[in-house]
Amino acid sequence: MQQAIYRILDANLDRAREGIRIVEEWCRLGLNHQPLAQECKHIRQELASWHSKELRQARNTLEDVGTELSHEREETRNSIESLLQANLCRVQEALRVLEEYSKFDRPQMAIACKQMRYRVYTIESNLLNSDRHQQLQNSRLYLVTSPSEQILQIVDDALKGGLTLVQYRDKEVDDMLRIQIAERLCQLCHQYNALFLVNDRVDLALAVDADGVHLGQQDVPIAFAREMLGWQKIIGRSTTNQQEMEAAIAEGADYIGVGPVYQTPTKPNKAAAGLDYINYAATKCPIPWFAIGGVDLNNVSEVIAAGGQRVAVVRAIMQAEQPGLVARQFLSLLHR
Repeated sequence: MQQAIYRILDANLDRAREGIRIVEEWCRLGLNHQPLAQECKHIRQELASWHSKELRQARNTLEDVGTELSHEREETRNSIESLLQANLCRVQEALRVLEEYSKFDRPQMAIACKQMRYRVYTIESNLLNSDRHQQLQNSRLYLVTSPSEQILQIVDDALKGGLTLVQYRDKEVDDMLRIQIAERLCQLCHQYNALFLVNDRVDLALAVDADGVHLGQQDVPIAFAREMLGWQKIIGRSTTNQQEMEAAIAEGADYIGVGPVYQTPTKPNKAAAGLDYINYAATKCPIPWFAIGGVDLNNVSEVIAAGGQRVAVVRAIMQAEQPGLVARQFLSLLHR
């Protein structure tokens, strides 16, 4: 009986590790979603730690009657969603088998597999129930608002021009008015199927059900924001140098701002990072990033030539006479 149990444990450790690796590859290379990819990797490595030599030695592939078994539904995949769902189910089933059969003489392994199964449920919920990160990946132009009496009209016009990502930033008004404006902007963005983020304030993002939050270097840790907002929401971080970039990636940011590229009145105390930092991000940054700081239609071609594929702007749209036209011009250049 012990040999049979060892074979079951061996087979399901292989099955769980294979399945989670397939999910991990999509999170990493399909979505560029570092936190989910990291969580998959942690689970895979934890499974490997339980895959002992005695379990591997129990393997008997030649006498395994299940190697030839298949089903027509396993032969094809008609979407990424179906592929992910199939492999997440595979991992969950394997973990349940591991949990039950390891109870005979490996109680700690049983506990660990139960905990991992719930972690995989969380990955499934966040991966399959939200397309925000794919929208983020596809976004090229990012509007960061500045205080304006015409803010709703400006954003509406820019959204009509093809804008797909908006951050509400206003440090001058009180919280009651800030919530009112954020709610209306959030509704407006969602009418156009655009993402809506809030600057700095995790509580405000929660209050209006924003798609996420953008954090500066002096704001709350990304881990805290993630705990409050969950994996489905987007968390960005401003960076001004290579060290801040690496820290933001390690902390699990979904995207980063790279800049300021040029001197800007929005950040009067920040020296321009210049095009060298853009070039560095283009070769080293594994997650979506946006060149920001003084970028406008006159210099965006320099940013693109340095490797920038996404830009974030403030004055170029907020102070434009025709925000929609400017948005279209930016997008035309960025998609070229």
